[in-house]
Amino acid sequence: MSRPVIFDLFHTLVHGADDERDRVVGEMALVVGVAPAALVAAYHATWRDRLVRWDVEDTVRILAGRLGGTPTDEKVERAAEHRRALARRVLGAVSTATLDVLDVLRDGGHPLALISNATSETAEAWPQSQLARRFDVAVFSCEVGLAKPNPAIYRIAAERLGVAPAECVFVGDGADGELAGAAAVGMTVLRTTEHNDTDPSWGGRAFASLGDLPTLLRESTVLSSASTPDGRPG
Repeated sequence: MSRPVIFDLFHTLVHGADDERDRVVGEMALVVGVAPAALVAAYHATWRDRLVRWDVEDTVRILAGRLGGTPTDEKVERAAEHRRALARRVLGAVSTATLDVLDVLRDGGHPLALISNATSETAEAWPQSQLARRFDVAVFSCEVGLAKPNPAIYRIAAERLGVAPAECVFVGDGADGELAGAAAVGMTVLRTTEHNDTDPSWGGRAFASLGDLPTLLRESTVLSSASTPDGRPG
Protein backbone atom coordinates (compact mmCIF):
# COMPACT_ATOMS: atom_id res chain seq x y z
CA MET A 1 0.00 0.00 0.00
CA SER A 2 1.21 3.53 -0.77
CA ARG A 3 1.90 5.57 2.33
CA PRO A 4 -1.08 7.27 3.96
CA VAL A 5 -1.00 11.06 3.72
CA ILE A 6 -2.54 13.22 6.44
CA PHE A 7 -3.30 16.85 5.58
CA ASP A 8 -3.95 19.98 7.54
CA LEU A 9 -6.85 22.05 6.15
CA PHE A 10 -6.43 25.82 6.48
CA HIS A 11 -3.47 27.33 4.61
CA THR A 12 -2.70 23.83 3.32
CA LEU A 13 -5.66 22.76 1.19
CA VAL A 14 -7.62 26.04 1.31
CA HIS A 15 -6.75 29.61 2.16
CA GLY A 16 -7.45 30.52 5.76
CA ALA A 17 -9.43 33.68 4.85
CA ASP A 18 -8.33 35.31 8.11
CA ASP A 19 -9.33 38.85 7.12
CA GLU A 20 -12.75 37.71 5.98
CA ARG A 21 -13.24 35.86 9.26
CA ASP A 22 -12.73 39.09 11.19
CA ARG A 23 -15.09 40.96 8.87
CA VAL A 24 -17.79 38.33 9.34
CA VAL A 25 -17.42 38.42 13.14
CA GLY A 26 -17.84 42.20 12.97
CA GLU A 27 -21.10 41.69 11.08
CA MET A 28 -22.21 39.15 13.68
CA ALA A 29 -21.58 41.72 16.41
CA LEU A 30 -24.08 44.10 14.83
CA VAL A 31 -26.69 41.33 14.81
CA VAL A 32 -26.29 40.58 18.53
CA GLY A 33 -25.82 44.19 19.64
CA VAL A 34 -22.18 44.41 20.72
CA ALA A 35 -19.19 46.37 19.46
CA PRO A 36 -17.63 44.75 16.38
CA ALA A 37 -14.02 45.32 17.47
CA ALA A 38 -14.76 43.87 20.90
CA LEU A 39 -16.33 40.72 19.47
CA VAL A 40 -13.43 40.23 17.05
CA ALA A 41 -10.99 40.53 19.95
CA ALA A 42 -13.05 38.09 22.01
CA TYR A 43 -13.02 35.58 19.16
CA HIS A 44 -9.24 35.75 18.95
CA ALA A 45 -8.85 35.43 22.73
CA THR A 46 -11.03 32.32 22.98
CA TRP A 47 -9.76 30.35 19.99
CA ARG A 48 -8.87 27.25 22.04
CA ASP A 49 -12.32 27.07 23.60
CA ARG A 50 -13.87 27.46 20.17
CA LEU A 51 -11.70 24.69 18.73
CA VAL A 52 -12.52 22.05 21.32
CA ARG A 53 -15.52 23.08 23.46
CA TRP A 54 -18.10 25.46 22.01
CA ASP A 55 -20.30 25.13 18.96
CA VAL A 56 -21.11 28.22 16.93
CA GLU A 57 -24.25 29.13 18.89
CA ASP A 58 -22.45 28.63 22.22
CA THR A 59 -19.70 30.93 21.00
CA VAL A 60 -22.06 33.70 19.97
CA ARG A 61 -24.13 33.49 23.13
CA ILE A 62 -21.17 33.29 25.53
CA LEU A 63 -19.09 36.03 23.96
CA ALA A 64 -22.00 38.41 23.40
CA GLY A 65 -22.97 37.91 27.05
CA ARG A 66 -19.44 38.67 28.22
CA LEU A 67 -19.59 41.92 26.25
CA GLY A 68 -22.88 42.99 27.77
CA GLY A 69 -25.18 41.80 25.01
CA THR A 70 -28.44 39.95 25.61
CA PRO A 71 -29.32 38.55 22.19
CA THR A 72 -32.48 36.56 21.62
CA ASP A 73 -32.22 33.00 20.35
CA GLU A 74 -33.30 34.27 16.93
CA LYS A 75 -30.42 36.78 16.83
CA VAL A 76 -27.95 34.14 17.99
CA GLU A 77 -29.08 31.88 15.16
CA ARG A 78 -28.83 34.72 12.62
CA ALA A 79 -25.32 35.55 13.76
CA ALA A 80 -24.31 31.89 13.72
CA GLU A 81 -25.50 31.58 10.13
CA HIS A 82 -22.96 34.23 9.14
CA ARG A 83 -20.19 31.92 10.37
CA ARG A 84 -21.75 28.88 8.72
CA ALA A 85 -21.97 30.72 5.41
CA LEU A 86 -18.31 31.69 5.72
CA ALA A 87 -17.30 28.08 6.34
CA ARG A 88 -19.17 27.01 3.22
CA ARG A 89 -17.47 29.74 1.18
CA VAL A 90 -13.98 28.86 2.44
CA LEU A 91 -14.37 25.15 1.71
CA GLY A 92 -16.05 25.92 -1.59
CA ALA A 93 -13.05 27.99 -2.68
CA VAL A 94 -10.74 24.96 -2.90
CA SER A 95 -8.88 25.14 -6.19
CA THR A 96 -9.26 22.67 -9.02
CA ALA A 97 -5.49 22.17 -8.88
CA THR A 98 -5.70 21.03 -5.27
CA LEU A 99 -8.55 18.64 -6.04
CA ASP A 100 -6.54 17.25 -8.95
CA VAL A 101 -3.56 16.56 -6.66
CA LEU A 102 -5.79 14.71 -4.20
CA ASP A 103 -7.22 12.66 -7.06
CA VAL A 104 -3.72 11.77 -8.25
CA LEU A 105 -2.79 10.62 -4.74
CA ARG A 106 -5.93 8.52 -4.41
CA ASP A 107 -5.39 7.00 -7.83
CA GLY A 108 -1.87 6.15 -6.68
CA GLY A 109 -3.22 4.20 -3.73
CA HIS A 110 -2.51 6.71 -0.95
CA PRO A 111 -5.12 6.64 1.82
CA LEU A 112 -5.94 10.25 2.73
CA ALA A 113 -6.85 11.76 6.09
CA LEU A 114 -7.46 15.26 7.40
CA ILE A 115 -6.64 16.67 10.81
CA SER A 116 -7.99 20.17 11.31
CA ASN A 117 -8.03 22.56 14.23
CA ALA A 118 -11.48 23.79 13.30
CA THR A 119 -14.60 25.16 14.89
CA SER A 120 -17.96 23.48 14.55
CA GLU A 121 -19.21 25.31 11.47
CA THR A 122 -16.32 23.94 9.42
CA ALA A 123 -17.04 20.38 10.53
CA GLU A 124 -20.71 20.90 9.65
CA ALA A 125 -19.87 22.20 6.17
CA TRP A 126 -17.29 19.50 5.42
CA PRO A 127 -19.59 16.66 4.22
CA GLN A 128 -21.04 18.84 1.44
CA SER A 129 -17.64 20.07 0.22
CA GLN A 130 -15.76 18.80 -2.81
CA LEU A 131 -12.93 17.85 -0.49
CA ALA A 132 -14.90 15.43 1.67
CA ARG A 133 -15.36 12.63 -0.85
CA ARG A 134 -11.63 12.56 -1.52
CA PHE A 135 -10.75 11.71 2.09
CA ASP A 136 -11.01 8.41 3.90
CA VAL A 137 -10.85 10.02 7.35
CA ALA A 138 -11.51 13.53 8.69
CA VAL A 139 -10.66 14.44 12.28
CA PHE A 140 -11.85 17.82 13.54
CA SER A 141 -10.72 19.24 16.87
CA CYS A 142 -14.25 20.38 17.68
CA GLU A 143 -15.52 16.82 17.36
CA VAL A 144 -12.81 14.97 19.29
CA GLY A 145 -12.16 17.63 21.94
CA LEU A 146 -8.44 17.72 21.11
CA ALA A 147 -6.35 20.09 19.04
CA LYS A 148 -2.98 19.95 17.34
CA PRO A 149 -0.24 19.62 18.48
CA ASN A 150 -1.69 17.17 21.06
CA PRO A 151 -0.19 13.80 20.08
CA ALA A 152 -3.53 12.07 20.61
CA ILE A 153 -5.21 13.77 17.66
CA TYR A 154 -2.57 12.44 15.26
CA ARG A 155 -2.93 8.96 16.73
CA ILE A 156 -6.70 9.13 16.26
CA ALA A 157 -6.28 9.85 12.55
CA ALA A 158 -3.76 7.04 12.10
CA GLU A 159 -5.94 4.60 14.03
CA ARG A 160 -8.95 5.45 11.87
CA LEU A 161 -6.82 4.79 8.80
CA GLY A 162 -5.82 1.45 10.32
CA VAL A 163 -2.09 2.22 10.34
CA ALA A 164 0.65 3.22 12.76
CA PRO A 165 1.58 6.93 12.93
CA ALA A 166 5.09 6.15 11.66
CA GLU A 167 3.60 4.88 8.40
CA CYS A 168 2.04 8.28 7.67
CA VAL A 169 3.21 11.44 5.93
CA PHE A 170 1.86 14.67 7.44
CA VAL A 171 1.46 17.75 5.22
CA GLY A 172 0.76 21.16 6.75
CA ASP A 173 1.73 24.81 6.78
CA GLY A 174 2.86 24.65 10.40
CA ALA A 175 0.25 26.62 12.34
CA ASP A 176 -0.35 25.71 16.00
CA GLY A 177 2.88 23.72 16.23
CA GLU A 178 1.36 21.01 14.08
CA LEU A 179 4.60 19.98 12.37
CA ALA A 180 6.43 19.24 15.60
CA GLY A 181 3.34 17.44 16.88
CA ALA A 182 3.27 15.17 13.85
CA ALA A 183 7.01 14.49 14.06
CA ALA A 184 6.70 13.67 17.77
CA VAL A 185 4.46 10.68 17.00
CA GLY A 186 6.81 9.45 14.27
CA MET A 187 5.19 10.83 11.13
CA THR A 188 7.21 12.02 8.16
CA VAL A 189 6.61 15.77 7.91
CA LEU A 190 6.39 17.95 4.80
CA ARG A 191 5.75 21.68 5.13
CA THR A 192 3.76 23.51 2.48
CA THR A 193 4.22 27.24 1.84
CA GLU A 194 1.70 27.51 -0.99
CA HIS A 195 -0.87 29.54 0.94
CA ASN A 196 1.24 30.92 3.78
CA ASP A 197 4.83 30.66 5.00
CA THR A 198 3.61 29.98 8.51
CA ASP A 199 6.59 28.26 10.13
CA PRO A 200 9.80 29.39 8.38
CA SER A 201 11.95 28.17 11.29
CA TRP A 202 10.98 24.56 10.55
CA GLY A 203 14.11 22.74 9.46
CA GLY A 204 12.50 19.88 7.59
CA ARG A 205 11.53 19.47 3.94
CA ALA A 206 9.29 22.21 2.52
CA PHE A 207 7.64 22.72 -0.86
CA ALA A 208 5.89 25.67 -2.50
CA SER A 209 3.18 24.02 -4.60
CA LEU A 210 0.86 21.19 -3.70
CA GLY A 211 1.34 20.00 -7.26
CA ASP A 212 4.86 18.95 -6.25
CA LEU A 213 3.59 16.56 -3.59
CA PRO A 214 3.01 13.42 -5.71
CA THR A 215 6.60 13.61 -6.95
CA LEU A 216 7.94 14.19 -3.44
CA LEU A 217 6.10 11.14 -2.20
CA ARG A 218 7.64 9.04 -4.94
CA GLU A 219 11.16 10.16 -4.10
CA SER A 220 12.81 7.71 -1.78
CA THR A 221 14.99 10.55 -0.51
CA VAL A 222 11.99 12.20 1.13
CA LEU A 223 10.98 9.08 2.96
CA SER A 224 14.51 8.27 4.05
CA SER A 225 15.06 11.81 5.34
CA ALA A 226 11.94 11.85 7.47
CA SER A 227 11.84 14.27 10.35
CA THR A 228 13.08 12.96 13.65
CA PRO A 229 10.80 13.06 16.72
CA ASP A 230 12.21 16.47 17.68
CA GLY A 231 10.85 17.84 14.40
CA ARG A 232 14.20 18.42 12.69
CA PRO A 233 15.72 16.60 9.74
CA GLY A 234 17.17 13.21 10.48
